[in-house]
Amino acid sequence: MSGKAVKEKKKTKVAWGVSGSGDKLAETVDVMIRVKKQYGKEVDVRVYLSKAGEQVVRWYKLNEKLNESFDRVLVEANSNAPFLAGDLQTGKFAFFLIAPATSNTVAKIANGITDSLLTNSAIMALKGFTSVYIMPVDFREGTIMTKLPDGKDWKVRVRKEDAENAQKLKTMKGITVLEKPEEILEVFRKHFPKGRVL
Repeated sequence: MSGKAVKEKKKTKVAWGVSGSGDKLAETVDVMIRVKKQYGKEVDVRVYLSKAGEQVVRWYKLNEKLNESFDRVLVEANSNAPFLAGDLQTGKFAFFLIAPATSNTVAKIANGITDSLLTNSAIMALKGFTSVYIMPVDFREGTIMTKLPDGKDWKVRVRKEDAENAQKLKTMKGITVLEKPEEILEVFRKHFPKGRVL
């Protein structure tokens, strides 16, 4: 062997955006840690927290878990910083996942409003033909049960208008809507079929 170090294979980058929802947050974090274990040799998952996302992650006491499990956890400064939107538009990421996505984030993307890091990044990704996967927490009209940070159950109403925005995303070219965290595993299997199954 020569004196030159063996060059490590460059990993494919995936962007994971976290908005300010506590619903399905802990389950999504657990699924993404599974993804990291399964695809870590070939995929570099970078975490992007919206301002509200950072607050909710701290409220649910998941910030240490995220920082220990992922190499890069970045927090929104404005709609263009960190420079996620430009990197998505120019194809530097395999895809963009927003999970969980609040009704606010979903409504903005459904209506082309780009005034936050996650919404701007989603629209720029679509303009650059980068696939976008979104898991809205307000998926279907009705009543759902969620968990508070202390573990207590909490009843939440999903409004008709919010569910309609989630359905509107399904009609947008380049966006795939997910209903539950487990579906994220299928997204990674689709993009990285050689990854070992856990």
